[in-house]
Amino acid sequence: MSLKQYIKRGVKYVLTGQPVVYTTANIVTIAPSQQLSEKRILVTGGSKGIGLAMAQKFVAEGAKVMITGRNRGVLRSVADELGCLYWCMDVTKSSALRDEYKLADERIGGFNCLVNNAGISLHEKSFFDVTVDQFDSQFSTNLKGGYFLTQLFTETCRGGVKNNGKVIFISSQRGAFVDDIPYGLTKATINSLVQGLAYDLIEYGIRVYGLAPGATLTDLIGEETNGNLHYEINRSKRLYLPEEVAEVGAFLLTDVANCLSGNILVCDEGRSINSYKKK
Repeated sequence: MSLKQYIKRGVKYVLTGQPVVYTTANIVTIAPSQQLSEKRILVTGGSKGIGLAMAQKFVAEGAKVMITGRNRGVLRSVADELGCLYWCMDVTKSSALRDEYKLADERIGGFNCLVNNAGISLHEKSFFDVTVDQFDSQFSTNLKGGYFLTQLFTETCRGGVKNNGKVIFISSQRGAFVDDIPYGLTKATINSLVQGLAYDLIEYGIRVYGLAPGATLTDLIGEETNGNLHYEINRSKRLYLPEEVAEVGAFLLTDVANCLSGNILVCDEGRSINSYKKK
């Protein structure tokens, strides 16, 4: 433990009388077994966080993966490290999305899986702090981009040789609660969209899932832990790791999960359950 961490612990103890709890986690992963060897997967926002962890897991499972993002240099570096393809694409640029997706689809040989992971949170303190630009930015990235990308995916995937397509939307634990902040509203809407699409698209052999992590150690939550995963809000009192979420995502994309569609898997160990025992 660093000197800085010791100092922070001491300050907290002096101010609150409560010692700082240091929490770690033993993460269990499934050994690679080529279970995604027939999959050609597009992962938006795939250069960091949950998107990166997913791309890494998918590659290990034998999938052909393409990651997207807005920073070409970062994408190239990450893709080289993972051994996957990359495509510089901004999902908020609706006017260019069709052409960019078509080129990416042709390059990989036709996507049969799509992971809508790209998302942002601007962490407004209250309803009264939200600006129009902040609202538009989060809805454009978190919802609109994935909505129209999925439309393009299903246009090329339904029927024919690419039947049996799969789509995952990365939602959030926040989507299970009422909210008045744009980030939470986008996730609640995504949950509705997942079930609406799942009901319609199974006719074409396309399955749609929502994956809704609790507080996970990524840039999005703005937490600096220095190795301490303690997080009082979560039921297990720790932050989750992107690698854990990636394991669940990989399962959903396997053919083993074909009996599922429209499911929103909330990865928060029960925090969002509306139990009468909640205080």
